[in-house]
Amino acid sequence: MNFLIEKINAKINTETIDRIQLEKKSGKNIYETICVLEKISQKINNKIKGDLYNKLEEFNFVNKNNLEEIFENKEQIELSRLYEKLPKSTSISIQYLLDGKIKI
Repeated sequence: MNFLIEKINAKINTETIDRIQLEKKSGKNIYETICVLEKISQKINNKIKGDLYNKLEEFNFVNKNNLEEIFENKEQIELSRLYEKLPKSTSISIQYLLDGKIKI
């Protein structure tokens, strides 16, 4: 599952979604739909974490044994803020279903 962080169109805030709408989009009952969406959200969450760790690894150039010099890295702070503003992986998986980007 590939997606760009900038193009995620899911809601950041919690929002009630009509269960019947989810069932119609998935073609399954609500229990099966939630089970599948949970697995998809886990994959999305792992992908986001992996991307973040890979990008943060670029900043890991400070020698861990030498803690004398600690400085503020603005790029690292901006990257962290970007990932903090992302919607939850469950919201992303639900939005993907509603947009027809995934089929269950």
